[in-house]
Amino acid sequence: MNVTRYPEAPVYEAPNHFDMRCVRLQGREAGPAEQLWLGVSTLEPGGHTSLDGSPMEKHYVVLEGELTIVSELDGIRQEATLGRLDSCRLAPGEKRQLINRSGRTASVLLAMPFSPPVQG
Repeated sequence: MNVTRYPEAPVYEAPNHFDMRCVRLQGREAGPAEQLWLGVSTLEPGGHTSLDGSPMEKHYVVLEGELTIVSELDGIRQEATLGRLDSCRLAPGEKRQLINRSGRTASVLLAMPFSPPVQG
């Protein structure tokens, strides 16, 4: 068993993340994991990421506050505002942008595999 206490979770810097604090709960520098890692990001009002894609599937769960997620895949752009315990899944290669448009802090749980899916 690997336990990570939130106050002791390792902070990490993610590129193109602004007015955000990111910590790892499991995997990478937070301890052993084979398939995926978990993190929590806290976004201040106005905090955001750029609209970027990655080859990995991503799952987000809003823990507190409100968060807008913009996505783009195959030229189709979508936007959804998520509240507490709402979730979304982003496909491999789907661009995503997180934006805190509210006036209060938001936090979101991220679950993401270490590697992209094997193409068969």
